Amino acid sequence: MWSSSSFLAFSPPPKLSLLSSSSYHQKVQTFLCFTQNHSSTVGISFSKRHLNLSIITLLFNGGFLLDKAKSMAESGDLQRYTDSKDGFTLLVPSSWTKVEKAGANVLFEEPEKRSNNIGVVVSPVRIKSLEDFGTPQFVADKLINAEKRKESTKEAEVVSVGERLGQGQGQGQGQVYEFEYKIDSTRGGIKRVFSAAFVSSKKLYILNVVHSDSPENPLASSTRVLLEQVLHSFDALPLT
Repeated sequence: MWSSSSFLAFSPPPKLSLLSSSSYHQKVQTFLCFTQNHSSTVGISFSKRHLNLSIITLLFNGGFLLDKAKSMAESGDLQRYTDSKDGFTLLVPSSWTKVEKAGANVLFEEPEKRSNNIGVVVSPVRIKSLEDFGTPQFVADKLINAEKRKESTKEAEVVSVGERLGQGQGQGQGQVYEFEYKIDSTRGGIKRVFSAAFVSSKKLYILNVVHSDSPENPLASSTRVLLEQVLHSFDALPLT
């Protein structure tokens, strides 16, 4: 998991073009690469049929997951938490408990397994937006390298990198960077981490959503949908 101190320790890169990615586009690109079989006309035709079916399946599943996440929020599985003092908001599982922890502006833990948690850290910075620091991919590379340098880390890999518009654009907020990665550590085993970060009013906001994801007890698809909804809900409070 990454903190504002590890984030600020990196020096900004040269100016780079913005890069955004998503698991959906990566899957489609994989299918596109698979169909480029120039040695067989039959093979191309067959692959294209599978490509069309695959895209339809992805679109259907994507819509299903979004509808499921929305229904979860509406049914009370998620509730909105707003910090008016520090200026951020997000959805959290209604059954998770808010606890106090030094260094965190807010922390929620799953009662049955406290190592599954959602935390937010807010720190002052000099930059006006994350774009001034680097691209999403640059930040992801730096963060995963920092994780790998920890003595407790056995393995760490980035799963996905993305970005989205923040709702606080009128108050100086830039893009919201989102990351998903897996960590195998001597402290707690294999964990799935969903992180988001943005800068608003010269404050760096960092969200970490941590959940166990071991081979014996993998992250359930319904839980994943819930945690992704938490990730995408993290934002600055709009000006009133």
